[in-house]
Amino acid sequence: MTANNAQRASTAVQTTTRTPTFLIIGVQKAGTTSIYNYLKQHPQVYMSPVKETGFFERDWEQAPTDVQSRKKNGIVTWQQYQALFGQATDEHLALGEASPNYMFHCQAAAEQIQRRLPNAKLIAILRNPVQRACSDYLMNRRDAIGKQTPLAEQVRSRGDSSYVLLKGKYYEQLKHFFEVFGRTQVDVFLHDELRSDSQGFMRAMYQSIGVSTDFVANTSKKAQTAKVPKNQTFNRLLKTQNPIRTVATGIMQIVPSELRHQLRDRLISFNSQDKGQAKFTEEDIILLQQYYREDMLKLQDLLQRDLSAWLKDVNA
Repeated sequence: MTANNAQRASTAVQTTTRTPTFLIIGVQKAGTTSIYNYLKQHPQVYMSPVKETGFFERDWEQAPTDVQSRKKNGIVTWQQYQALFGQATDEHLALGEASPNYMFHCQAAAEQIQRRLPNAKLIAILRNPVQRACSDYLMNRRDAIGKQTPLAEQVRSRGDSSYVLLKGKYYEQLKHFFEVFGRTQVDVFLHDELRSDSQGFMRAMYQSIGVSTDFVANTSKKAQTAKVPKNQTFNRLLKTQNPIRTVATGIMQIVPSELRHQLRDRLISFNSQDKGQAKFTEEDIILLQQYYREDMLKLQDLLQRDLSAWLKDVNA
């Protein structure tokens, strides 16, 4: 290959390689899955087929091999990440992905995004942190993650080490992104607005990422309906690795795989109830409000937005 041909080939690769123009950086339990699905409907938007790639949470290429192998989606190199957007066409004016823990991992994520996508629009979707903590706690109960220590106890004993609680301290996280990228590159939306006017919310988001605001997405369907287990012991048997489940799995090998999954799903459904059945006490809510109060006041000043409803809303 001649030098000119090599240069043309290199230019062709650079021309066809596209990367995200926007990232949803946060926060978890603020409707990001629903928003991801609504954005996918827009003909001018291409969303990563893998939601929550988590690629910018750390420099995975420099991480030890055993750490790389534990990453669930296996996306640990820049080439693998770029490949997610390989199907984007010229009709797609905006390319994006949603990894709502980028805000929580603000120090590492901001550095990695600045390195790889310095001009990308960053979008943060914030939810009343009391509501967010309650929803996160219920998700952990549903998925049998950790010990599910009651929220009030978490506030009293380990508020500064509980991920469920710390993810709702938005001020320092958002402030760091503002400092690295500038205020105009980071757009902030409120989950309250998604609930009250989903179409208006999406039009504002379309404007933020630079696509037509005339498109009307079907926002009638929520991505997730929160459920909690009726019996946590039975739930752990179904969702975690344990001797009983190992034996049962061995016995069930004679049953077709599809039927096994259907049976497990039915058992989980049988043991599930609407999240409204999992009541939080008035003490839980008051403690959470006190825990987040100072951070919410700082955030209100940072954003120059009225968040007074968060300070007094007890409907978690």
